[in-house]
Amino acid sequence: MWTLKVLALSLVAGKSCGFQRAPTALMAPGASVHVQRSPGRSQLTVLAAAPAEIERATMDERIFGFNKVVIDTVYDVICLLYPVTGSERDFARFYVLETVARVPYFAYLSVMHLRETFGDRDPGDSERMRTHYAEADNELHHLLIMESLGGNSSAVDRTLAQTMAFFYYWYVTVVYSFSEPAAYHLSELIEDHAFNTYDGFLRDHGPKLKGMPVPDIARKYYERDDPFLFDQFCTVKEPDGGEFNSRSRPPLESLYDVFVNIRNDEKEHWKTLCNLVQLDDTQGFPVQSTEPAPPQLAAP
Repeated sequence: MWTLKVLALSLVAGKSCGFQRAPTALMAPGASVHVQRSPGRSQLTVLAAAPAEIERATMDERIFGFNKVVIDTVYDVICLLYPVTGSERDFARFYVLETVARVPYFAYLSVMHLRETFGDRDPGDSERMRTHYAEADNELHHLLIMESLGGNSSAVDRTLAQTMAFFYYWYVTVVYSFSEPAAYHLSELIEDHAFNTYDGFLRDHGPKLKGMPVPDIARKYYERDDPFLFDQFCTVKEPDGGEFNSRSRPPLESLYDVFVNIRNDEKEHWKTLCNLVQLDDTQGFPVQSTEPAPPQLAAP
């Protein structure tokens, strides 16, 4: 019992270990606010004003560099074992990538639930937990799409993906317990790799994908399911309606459109994670990658 209490205290203390956030202004002076209400939530939209300058935190270059080595090493191993060739083996690569990429959201939720069990309920935690659950659900459907395409047909691929995911889950759980920004930065790097991987795949193999049918699970998720969870993880509403805005998704006419949606989902995850690292909040626009800084200059 005492062991559990000590663990809980360390988890609570670790919520902001090494990172303190400076106040940020997320709305320009004179902007109007429109509140859209739907069952269980309110959505605030800033209207008729340019975004205010946002003071974003940087990251200690030692933590930044270590995270980059960890993620780049894992990604390079996947690239070595699963080069993109335009064959069906590409779906095995994406299966492995999606299996690993979704486990951090489980880790975040596990730690947050444990803290909540011991009475640590900060304002905004419930909304963040819903966002992480929605992100995990989105990545699950990416995984189901890859499975429907045969990406998990090999026992070797399944074993490799599940083994990597098991150990990575516990690693992220420990990191998140002591430093949330460091753990979010790990996923920021993963989602950036995922976006670039899918973007290159679409660019290099678009004509072939346009001749392939839409899997049933993709049509169900993107067209028929209740969009509540989908909207929940799209936390950054781009005012310019850019190419990667989730509100302007293409209709599913071929497998190409499915991968466009998956690519854009990864961009949405990346934007949310950048804001969590730099602002300790899911909101904030424009979004930029986390920047390293010497320890004495890293934003306190």
